[in-house]
Amino acid sequence: MFYFSKSKYCLMWQCPKLLWLSKFHPELKPEDQALQVRFDTGNDVGDLAMGIFGDYKEVAALKPDGSQDHGEMIRLTGEYMEKGVDNICEASFSYKGLYCAVDVLRKTSGGYAIYEVKSSTDVKPVYCADIAYQKYVLEHFGINVTGTYLVCIDNSYVRGEELDIHKLFQIIDVSDEVKDEMQNVEPLIKKAEQVYAMKTEPDIDIGGHCFEPYECAFRCHCEEKLPHPNVFDLYRINYDKALELYRQGKADFKTLLHDGSITNPKHLRQMLYAVSDQPDDIDKGNIKSFLSTLTYPLYFLDFETMQLAVPQFPGTKPYQQIPFQYSLHYIEREGGPLLHKEFLAESGKDPRRAIAERLCEDIPKDVCVTAYNKTFECGRINELAETFPDLAEHLLNIKDNIVDLIVPFRSGWYYNRAMGGNFSIKTVLPALFPNDPELDYHALEGIHNGTEAMTIFPQMQFMPPEEQQITRHNLLEYCKLDTLAMVKLWEKLKEVSKQ
Repeated sequence: MFYFSKSKYCLMWQCPKLLWLSKFHPELKPEDQALQVRFDTGNDVGDLAMGIFGDYKEVAALKPDGSQDHGEMIRLTGEYMEKGVDNICEASFSYKGLYCAVDVLRKTSGGYAIYEVKSSTDVKPVYCADIAYQKYVLEHFGINVTGTYLVCIDNSYVRGEELDIHKLFQIIDVSDEVKDEMQNVEPLIKKAEQVYAMKTEPDIDIGGHCFEPYECAFRCHCEEKLPHPNVFDLYRINYDKALELYRQGKADFKTLLHDGSITNPKHLRQMLYAVSDQPDDIDKGNIKSFLSTLTYPLYFLDFETMQLAVPQFPGTKPYQQIPFQYSLHYIEREGGPLLHKEFLAESGKDPRRAIAERLCEDIPKDVCVTAYNKTFECGRINELAETFPDLAEHLLNIKDNIVDLIVPFRSGWYYNRAMGGNFSIKTVLPALFPNDPELDYHALEGIHNGTEAMTIFPQMQFMPPEEQQITRHNLLEYCKLDTLAMVKLWEKLKEVSKQ
């Protein structure tokens, strides 16, 4: 029997091949930490939104193996509807194998309204497609759907002492959008049945659907036949332009180099280095000029932040970047030793005042500070200065003296083949120090990137003491490597400028 859910419908809505691969070859999907974070955030937001209309009944039933018991959930939904429950969360329905659970089913005059909860801050077409599928199932089940609404985060909300979910969430009437989507539901379901019946992978080429509404988890699989590197790897190339060249048969760098379609100097250099053995491209003059802007004492700063959909602290907004940690390497004088300071807040408490005060203690006024891609650090310091006016003068002085260490690499003054089209520190570092175990992020324990750091820090408050201690150590080691990496890049720039 054909079985379908609203999540599968949304996969089909994006791409039939995505649906087929998810069904028959899920092992081709690499682990995606960011996706898991979004999933967990969505669950947290969904749980909170259940109470947006007051009292409710949640439909929940599990099988012995821990999976949802859809049959029991459908039975409970019917029971609650018969009892006249006003708000039923996870209300479950099935029609000829088409299953859906409505986040909030609200009783109205003459029927029921659908409320779909998302952790996003705006309306996306896929959300309306999702709701249209639900409406289709409910109407065929015999429910009169009187309204369709999206419940999402209002990112203008500033939390007070207590969380106000009625201000946190905004309710948007998407009836017109859902009406337009309804005409697509039945044809897509019929096509999905055909896709499920296919013995081989659908022949669908790469395109804009690989990124909309979400980046496809199987993108690497679908790009396996492309030459590596290829036109999509060019530094900051417009995707539509790259797609047009690809469809003209101009994906590989050798073709593009001789074709004349690419004129951007950075792109031309990137392709030349990729297809031939070239020495490092070093512009000593510009590197020396850049280094002359750095003075002692010299500081190397890196923040770690968290972004919470539901603001936990007074005065914060949804998805606000909240710094909870920094690493600070510094050298007080030319030829002096490399020193280090660090800060890591206590999980579960607002870290902003503590981190702002420590920054002012650890970084004197009018000293040279470096950051890698400084826009991020400058933005966080600006926010701290706005929040704590008594510290603003010192914080803004720090911000105004930050020099961006990415400039020599992004400007093309130091380039080698291994950098490709990416100048992030995690690409440039192994490009310049390919065999240095001290600088290997993969060798770290527990935490290897910013996503892992921002995910685990809020969870620390719920860990037993021993696990907290290990996690704290791992966070400190990760952030410390970020600023050590900056020191090593600065030393390399000094070295090559003297050759």
